[in-house]
Amino acid sequence: MLFRKILVAAALMGSLAACGQSFGEQAVIGAGGGAATSAVLGGSVGTGALVGAAANVAYCQNYPSRC
Repeated sequence: MLFRKILVAAALMGSLAACGQSFGEQAVIGAGGGAATSAVLGGSVGTGALVGAAANVAYCQNYPSRC
């Protein structure tokens, strides 16, 4: 069961840098990935959403060609 959670969490974290053309899209996609990862790992969904949104926006702003 733990292995499954880790595998799902890794897949969801990979989606944090998935896409998004605008700042808002990047934030929403990151928030969704962060919230889902947090839910799978049993953490705070709100905190996961905030961290995911910030991480995806930061990544996409620094590496726009990879988003």
